[in-house]
Amino acid sequence: MSDKISSWNVVHKLEKRQLLIGINCVAGLSILFFGYDQGMMAGVNNSKDYIDLMKFGYTKVVDGEVTPVVTNSLLQGGIVSVYYLGTLFGALLGGWLGDWTGRIKTIAAGSLWAILGAALQCSAQNHNWMICGKGKETVSNIRRLGLTVAARFVNGIGTGILNAIVPVWATETAEHTSRGQFIAIEFTLNIFGVVLAYWLELCVNIYKISAVSLLMLDSGLSFIDNGESAFRWRFPIAFQIVFLIVLFAVVWFFPESPRWLVKVGREEEARYILQRLRGSSGEDLLRAEAEFQDILSIAELERTVNHGDSYLSMLVGYKSGDLHIGRRVQLVIWLQIMQEWVGIAGVTVYAPTIFGIAGFDSMKSQWISGLNNIFYMVRFGVDAIGELC
Repeated sequence: MSDKISSWNVVHKLEKRQLLIGINCVAGLSILFFGYDQGMMAGVNNSKDYIDLMKFGYTKVVDGEVTPVVTNSLLQGGIVSVYYLGTLFGALLGGWLGDWTGRIKTIAAGSLWAILGAALQCSAQNHNWMICGKGKETVSNIRRLGLTVAARFVNGIGTGILNAIVPVWATETAEHTSRGQFIAIEFTLNIFGVVLAYWLELCVNIYKISAVSLLMLDSGLSFIDNGESAFRWRFPIAFQIVFLIVLFAVVWFFPESPRWLVKVGREEEARYILQRLRGSSGEDLLRAEAEFQDILSIAELERTVNHGDSYLSMLVGYKSGDLHIGRRVQLVIWLQIMQEWVGIAGVTVYAPTIFGIAGFDSMKSQWISGLNNIFYMVRFGVDAIGELC
């Protein structure tokens, strides 16, 4: 029933493909944020002020350029990796929260959590604060622990929540024939986020930001004050808040997942949203009703079949019977793990460092890393075009 849905919801104004495009623009914004957050640390790790503040190395001048030298790779790696630990916990939390409160509220909660983490990161005063939200003096430790847990860890939790629930929301609203297209487009935006982060940091490196450097913002940060300013690393970290504020503001204007609405007994709202998504006249209306009945049948089956719905039950397939849930869950988990084994995450985060080890100077390492990510994005773009065709 349309009167149960807020009057400002775009579901009343948009229909079919326009509504789907709107939903996937919001989903794409979340994925763009994740890509930006991944690529951001590559430039941050090369900032002189950041290295001195976090105390995992020092910088020296080689051929007239400031070059980072890492003396404590464990500390540097710990600051980077605790974020991914946070995304693990956030993803588990996001799945549970999404079933409890709905997709829209979970996306909003994830945005707020990530904003808190980003604010803690960009105000960090030392590596303890960056990892644990605490300083080096005993009294200061106690006070700063009150900020909450790790700045990077908190940011990771927010990202994990978004990563767990946004693709679910997008696919539950999309037609089965177009899900591949939307997923391909969203992950192209993910890599675009990485590209944006790299070139933003490179451009802030430039002493005077010209019209060209504004288009290559990330790589340009390394030229401000000869790359020695705190602005070089604090601004890129803070910039992600822009994406999150927009995401938090606009997501309230979009419809909830029809599948979740059916699951919690709000069937008339689900039917109305499906009709707006698929069409409310002629054959489109019949297709929408058929899909609605399918969702009802699945929801009823889930209520009647005795199977475990905890994370542990899904992992081992407890009481899943012929559904083989454990096998399916293990398959997707190990596919993701093997994907990371190719080293793409390491290249994304440490590309300038890797090229520096290969013998390139600091500046050349950064722009080669930026070009690498542009080609990476193009590859996903070709896949997206193929899906659209």
